[in-house]
Amino acid sequence: MPATERTTPTMGRAIRRGLAGRCPRCGEGNLFKGFLEQVETCSVCGEQLGQVNVGLLLPFVVITIVVHVIIFVMLEMELSGRSSALVYLVVLVPLSVIVPLLLIRPAKGGLIGFMWKWKISDELER
Repeated sequence: MPATERTTPTMGRAIRRGLAGRCPRCGEGNLFKGFLEQVETCSVCGEQLGQVNVGLLLPFVVITIVVHVIIFVMLEMELSGRSSALVYLVVLVPLSVIVPLLLIRPAKGGLIGFMWKWKISDELER
């Protein structure tokens, strides 16, 4: 990989690396040290990632996606004639729990990649 590409990835590449849970700069270091706990610096390239804070944008993005998925499933169930209360409970309650849990980590990584590329950090708020 050329050195210029390694230090300045494109927006799409930075977001994809974040979605994969990797450093948006080098694509090799881990972005998380726990389920959602963000590392302060990349262990491979030394990039400062702790200053990038997604804040309340993360729940907004996840909730927006989850609501669209649930509305689609509800409409599909309603139009197909499987609209009893028990079916709604059996399908939609687990879906409302599982989908956010599956989306929250990749969404946070993608947002970190996006914000890192645009150099949006906590320092701008001060």
